[in-house]
Amino acid sequence: MFGINSRPPLDQTEQQGQATSRPARMPAVIQDGYGGPEVLRLQTAPLPAIRDKEVLVQVHAAGLAKGTWHVMTGTPYLLRVFFGIRSPRQPVAGLNLAGVVVSAGPAVTRFKPGDRVYGIGKGSFAGYSAALERKLAPMPAGLDFEQAAAVPVSGLTALQAVADVARVSNGQRVLVTGASGGVGSLAVQLAVAAGAEVTGVCSAGKAGFVRGLGAQNVLDYRSEDFAASAGAYDAIIDIAGSPPLARLRRALKPGGTAALVGGEEGGRVTGGMFERQIAGAILSTLDRGHRRFRNVLAKESGAELERLNALLESGTVVPHIDSRFPLAEAPAAMERLQSGEVTGSVVLTVQQD
Repeated sequence: MFGINSRPPLDQTEQQGQATSRPARMPAVIQDGYGGPEVLRLQTAPLPAIRDKEVLVQVHAAGLAKGTWHVMTGTPYLLRVFFGIRSPRQPVAGLNLAGVVVSAGPAVTRFKPGDRVYGIGKGSFAGYSAALERKLAPMPAGLDFEQAAAVPVSGLTALQAVADVARVSNGQRVLVTGASGGVGSLAVQLAVAAGAEVTGVCSAGKAGFVRGLGAQNVLDYRSEDFAASAGAYDAIIDIAGSPPLARLRRALKPGGTAALVGGEEGGRVTGGMFERQIAGAILSTLDRGHRRFRNVLAKESGAELERLNALLESGTVVPHIDSRFPLAEAPAAMERLQSGEVTGSVVLTVQQD
């Protein structure tokens, strides 16, 4: 059943060679098919087994991410090639987590039972989740589990968009669209921390929240055109992908970069992200490099999360929680995520025995 040089997954009672007392089953949000929030159901499931380079985390909180919504709906359809054609191969929903390590595989060197960690796991909407060691980081001091659970996917996306793709630096003028959401609220703070003058784009009702993040200017996306002044910005962090690329180009200075984070306006087959990635590459080529359009695909890495830890521990970057839901109300949490009313992030709390 297993190869000569492989070993089966560790039983959930193994803890680097030591037995530990844990329940045989756990609460878990199960998704048997694709659709709306109604496909998410709270059931009981066996604790996940872990492999050599994985740890078992007792989940205290799980953050919702846009990617979880895409997996729930199975859209764009191209994603089903990777996640499962008729239903997800991983039946337990969720990616973001914060919790406590309860067991570790024999090849794990960075974590031990009792360590508080956050990062990306497999099926985090549950009492326990298996996670690769390389996708976890020590939980930042001063954050509670709910705050930490809001960070992983959103924080990695914001960090890589601001620091690595747009390369925001002191004195630049930076535009952040979708500035009030999970990714946007962190991107605004990261750009401010880099010394940029930040303009946030959001609805009028969220302007105060975005100013509180440090944005010097706020534009109402319904009534104000960020491209009204040509070449106003050194960098643009475009979240959710609704503005036409031509508008982004008009707003960029020559030599500027637009970091394209996601895309929600495309077709159901390939999705806006893929379409914008192709269009951005073409536009960058036609513009002869004077303005660059780069797609952001966050690297799921604990080492990348550790880049954020100092900023999180100092309070320079603060994850904001819009709302908290118990695990049993995962469908309502997903509806809140998609409501368009969220400021910051939505998290699930997991009650511990």
